[in-house]
This record gives sequence, structure tokens and C-alpha cells, in this order.
Amino acid sequence: MNILVSGLSGFIGSNFKNYVKSIRPELNIIPFHRNLIGKQGMIKAVFDQTNLVIHLAGKAHDLRNISSPDEYYMANTDLTKLLFDAFFKSEAEVFIMMSSVKVAADEIKGNLAEDAFANPVTHYGKSKLLAEQYILTKGIPLGKRVYILRPCMIHGPGNKGNLNLLYNLVSKGFPWPLGDFENRRSFCSIENLCFIMKELIERDDIPSGVYNIADDIPLSTNEVIRLIGESKGKETRILNLNKSFIYLLARLGDLLKLPLNTERLQKLTESYIVSNAKIKNALGQPLPISSKEGLMRTFESFSKK
Repeated sequence: MNILVSGLSGFIGSNFKNYVKSIRPELNIIPFHRNLIGKQGMIKAVFDQTNLVIHLAGKAHDLRNISSPDEYYMANTDLTKLLFDAFFKSEAEVFIMMSSVKVAADEIKGNLAEDAFANPVTHYGKSKLLAEQYILTKGIPLGKRVYILRPCMIHGPGNKGNLNLLYNLVSKGFPWPLGDFENRRSFCSIENLCFIMKELIERDDIPSGVYNIADDIPLSTNEVIRLIGESKGKETRILNLNKSFIYLLARLGDLLKLPLNTERLQKLTESYIVSNAKIKNALGQPLPISSKEGLMRTFESFSKK
């Protein structure tokens, strides 16, 4: 089986390749090279030799807000259209697109399910939504399957982002100052995500559609801080500083471009619970690792750097 993967060298792509090759070494994973863009004949030739397409490439949300809107739409919308059109016309049978829960909402109340009204506020979310809409309005030809995956915060070896910030803070012995914020949020272990992608590759009984991807149990940021301490064998100090003071510091961070700004504060303290009921019902089996086990593996990978 030939699997064409865009974004193979990225965080998800590299972990997926290692995961699948350890289980199914006979699978032939082919990277999609961006230098093919604009060369329709060469793209057709590549797709005609492909059984399955996994589209991971794109532009992630920039917390520093220095990216132009056009960058998101070119990377997340236009590239998806190009690849899906090529898949649509080819003999390839399966198309998997990596989207995001941010397509639905940046802030949620309750549990986020796939049928929630999509109302993204960032160009990242909007560009991903346009890509999804393009795919869904094209229809699915007989004999093909199309999956749009919406993971929440993905973590694992090679992860970059807010989890690294938390890990570095605890590793250096700094107390966690946001203990007064009560929240619950869903996480997505890269191992669970790769397992789901493997199942979509191997099975033809999972219906096409949009699927949220998340670990089973949401955790609070305070619980995550304690897990980091546990992975390091250290005691963690959690301070309950006044929320108004913290908000003031975050606004100061906006002005001075400090690590703690209002957007990052929101990411660290908001509740964002994602339902994974649809994908678990489709799989008919549990996810391989728990929320806490997945995070512990991520933190242990950080310590090996």
C-alpha cells in the first residue's frame, strides 16, 4: 500500500511515520513535496500511484500574532483544495485531512461535539473551516472514503507550544502562579491520534465524516503541573495569586511581547472539553493510552532532550 503524506516532516507526520512503520513496516510512505505545486501532470502521476492520502501540512496558529492572514489561507485552504482535487480525480481510495477543533470555536461551554455550529474567530480557524467546507461540498465518489479529523491540543515527542512552557517553568523550580484559575481541558496524545489514523487506514467499516479527536479524560492545568513535577521527581508549588493581578501582568505582556500575554493566559486557564464519543463509537474499541499516561510520556520525552 502506498500512502502519500503532506507535512511528513512535521510534528504529527514524523510521529505517525515512526508509529506506523513500527507496526506495519511493509507500508510505503511517500512524502508530498511542495515543489510539485503548479505541476499538475506530476501531481497526477504521484496520485495515480497512491492508495491513500493523508494531508497534514498547514500553518499552525501563531500565538505571537506576527503572521499575515494570507499565509493561513494559502497553507490551510488553497493547499487542501489542490490535494483534494487531485485525490478526487485519482484512483486513491482514502483521504484523511488534519483539521482542528478551532474550526468550531475558540471558546466553548460544555462539551464540544462535531455538530456544534462552527464559529471560528482566528484566521487559523477560518482557513481550516473553508478547507473543510470545500471537501464536504464536493461529495464523496463511490468507492472512496474521506475523513476530517479535528484534534484538540496534541502533545508528544517533539511537541512545541504551551506544554513546553509549563514544563520549562516547573523544571526550573518556579512556582505555578495560576492556581486560582479552575479549568478542565481536553488533550490529545500523539499516540492516540496515530492509532486512530492507523485504524482509518486498515479498516473500511468506519464511515466518512468529521471526527473530533481527544483523549478520554479532561484535566485541569493544576493537574498537568503536578504531572510534570511527578515526571521530574520534584515537588511542585502552586500559588493562588489574585486573578486581577494576573490579568494585569498578561496585558503588560501584550505590550512588551513577554511569554505571558492575554492569549496565552487564556490558553493556559480556559476550559475546553472535547467529546470523542463519535470516533470511539466508530472504532468500537478503547483508545490505547489514558490522558495522564499520554502526558507523562510527553514530559518524559522532554527530559531526554
